[in-house]
Amino acid sequence: MQKTYKPEGYASVSAYIVADGAQQLIDFLAATFDAKVTRRFDNEDGTIMHGEVQIDDTVVMLTDGSEGFPSFPIWLHVYVPDVDATYQKALAAGGVSVQEPTKKDDLDRRAGVKDPTGNTWWMATQVA
Repeated sequence: MQKTYKPEGYASVSAYIVADGAQQLIDFLAATFDAKVTRRFDNEDGTIMHGEVQIDDTVVMLTDGSEGFPSFPIWLHVYVPDVDATYQKALAAGGVSVQEPTKKDDLDRRAGVKDPTGNTWWMATQVA
């Protein structure tokens, strides 16, 4: 029996977010995308040394920023079953609108929200 080179259920590539306020980010992801914490290791001061959340079929890794690893904002894209409902959940969870749900010249209806730690989450539902 051959051992696998990665944990079961993981893609070959995962986003890794360094945030000021990783717990706040986890709360936002849980409320917006129904993310589930799958791994978490805290530092002695209670900050998150390493955490992982599952969003649908994807693992997103995260940590609190520190002197050696400062936080920085990133953009991520997530396909969701209902972009309008997810956008509203993101706003209710403390997100700030970047773009209301809209259909442009591609196959997706898309919206954008900045999370409370400064990352921008683009969400889309393929509609045509």
